[in-house]
Amino acid sequence: DSREYGKTDLTVDNSDPLFENVDKESVAWMSHTYYVSSPPTDFKITASTDTCPVAGMSNESKKLYAVQFHPEVNHTPEGTKMLKNFLVNICGCSQNWIMSDFAKDQIKLLKEKIGDKKVLCALSGGVDSSVAAMLIHKAVGKQLTCIFVDHGLLRKDEGDDVEKVFGEEFDMNLIRVNCEKQFLDKLAGVSDPETKRKIIGEEFIRVFEAEAKKIGVVDFLVQGTIYPDVIESGTKDAAVIKSHHNVGGLPEHVDFKEIIEPLRDLFKDEVRNVGRAVGIPEFLVSRQPFPGPGLAIRVIGDITKEKLDILREADYIFREEVKAAGISKGLGQYFAVLTNLKSVGVMGDERTYDYTVALRSVDTSDFMTADWSR
Repeated sequence: DSREYGKTDLTVDNSDPLFENVDKESVAWMSHTYYVSSPPTDFKITASTDTCPVAGMSNESKKLYAVQFHPEVNHTPEGTKMLKNFLVNICGCSQNWIMSDFAKDQIKLLKEKIGDKKVLCALSGGVDSSVAAMLIHKAVGKQLTCIFVDHGLLRKDEGDDVEKVFGEEFDMNLIRVNCEKQFLDKLAGVSDPETKRKIIGEEFIRVFEAEAKKIGVVDFLVQGTIYPDVIESGTKDAAVIKSHHNVGGLPEHVDFKEIIEPLRDLFKDEVRNVGRAVGIPEFLVSRQPFPGPGLAIRVIGDITKEKLDILREADYIFREEVKAAGISKGLGQYFAVLTNLKSVGVMGDERTYDYTVALRSVDTSDFMTADWSR
């Protein structure tokens, strides 16, 4: 009756094709409550843990292989070897695909799909929407209009940076919409993070609808949705972790012909590689991830402009110090959170009573599993 979560010692059968050249005693990332107590007829046990008797099983004659753990994440050290065994040795796939091929194929497909129609892109300035915008830009050029919704929930100087890089350096059609008051009015008094996400998603799309009407006929809306967004927002087989305004928080009526999500099947590290393949500068490709709802869900409790300004400065100081220490490339994600707690302190020999800031840093590359930075 013990659920397994996190790094777990794993014993594998090296004679099985899936675990060829894998250490007999290995480590795997587990995340499950249920387990198979005994394999079905004609299947043999190929992996196990102390609490999961059938962590792997196979039927070689039918080429059926199953595992209870996650071989696809970084925290299963030999997972890549297992996946290679399956794809190359068992399925007979060849290793001739590279990320630049994906970019080239996507650009071609987008050009065919869009034709001579107009496209509107939801550009936040983050890695995902930036790569999506660049793919569309390379496919249809000036047919693309990028709308940057500055909802007042961004990091320090982020709005100006986005406008400079994409509007001036990349010469994209960029419209910056300053609507801080609209968003803050809607978020006033709201503390629940999921409710915040839904409200921001609703307003986000309404802003796009208003801007689209000014532009004229717009057939396609492009979003930087990636696969972890889809998983976290819930599918028929996965629980909802959090809603994304580009997945689960959309209103029922969207005033566009179709939504295009060219990165929907990719993980974060793959998106970065696509960005490099299409020529986006490294400082943008390696930029710290930032949620669509922005600082709204990094402020615990209700939101005010004062709280956002405090968090903006704290987050900026934290990121600058990490960079100055020369450790930024070794960390997956790091950011500040403004808690809803106040604490007594001393400043200039005077008593203070102010908000407590939490600093968080995790090591990850796939953004599906992570461990605390140490």
